[in-house]
Amino acid sequence: MSAVVDRVVVGRVKALARAELTLFGRSKGMIVTAVFVPLVLPLSVRAAVEDMDLTGTGLSVGMVLLPGAIGFSLLFAVYSALVGVFVGRREELVLKRLRTGELRDGEILAGTALPAVTTGFVQSLVLAAACTALLDVPAPKAPQLAVVGLLLGLVVCALLAAVTAGVTRTVESAQVTALPLVMVAMVGSGVTVPLELMPDRMASLCELLPLTPVITLIRGGWTGELSAYGTIGPVMTALAWAAAGVFAVGRWFRWEPRR
Repeated sequence: MSAVVDRVVVGRVKALARAELTLFGRSKGMIVTAVFVPLVLPLSVRAAVEDMDLTGTGLSVGMVLLPGAIGFSLLFAVYSALVGVFVGRREELVLKRLRTGELRDGEILAGTALPAVTTGFVQSLVLAAACTALLDVPAPKAPQLAVVGLLLGLVVCALLAAVTAGVTRTVESAQVTALPLVMVAMVGSGVTVPLELMPDRMASLCELLPLTPVITLIRGGWTGELSAYGTIGPVMTALAWAAAGVFAVGRWFRWEPRR
């Protein structure tokens, strides 16, 4: 019986995701934000990374850019894109209408987020392969850490997008409300500046940011220098953000237009 129910739930989520994917493809702005921007940003910051003094950090230019490129994908293809999607569907009364049917709240959110999450996942794989080929980055020594980091990043970014959408009034303001987290993550989570180059106290604070454990796990997956004990901290931090996101979405996500 439970297997039948699970298939029904999966079918409903997939149907909603297909509809959402159709809308995604019709939005030129969404395509630029989710597809074009994450692919271009790593190229734009390469010169800055090459000017960094990485002596003594154990990092190369490739090992800074590769996790950073994936971080850009998570921030723009998943987080920023989904803030606009959630707000747009809410203001168009789509979410309200969906709630009157058989779909549960979690299924609605999952189906709505699935195209962006899938885009972020595929894009991260493409960026990882491109960085490996173009920047002489070796194959990952602990690929399981990179996979765990990427999956946690997708979940955390989707949840934070739903939370941000709850405090965003209009589609036009979605990029503005998403900007603070994007800027903080780019500067403080190791996306553009490795924590190894920061003062110890600042680095310790930045380790608590939502995207920092994701970047740490992905980079550790390639370098193989992250021990089993060193893995626990980033994983627990990411899980704590995911749990906080689930709570915040249940408490503050808005299903009807803000007036």
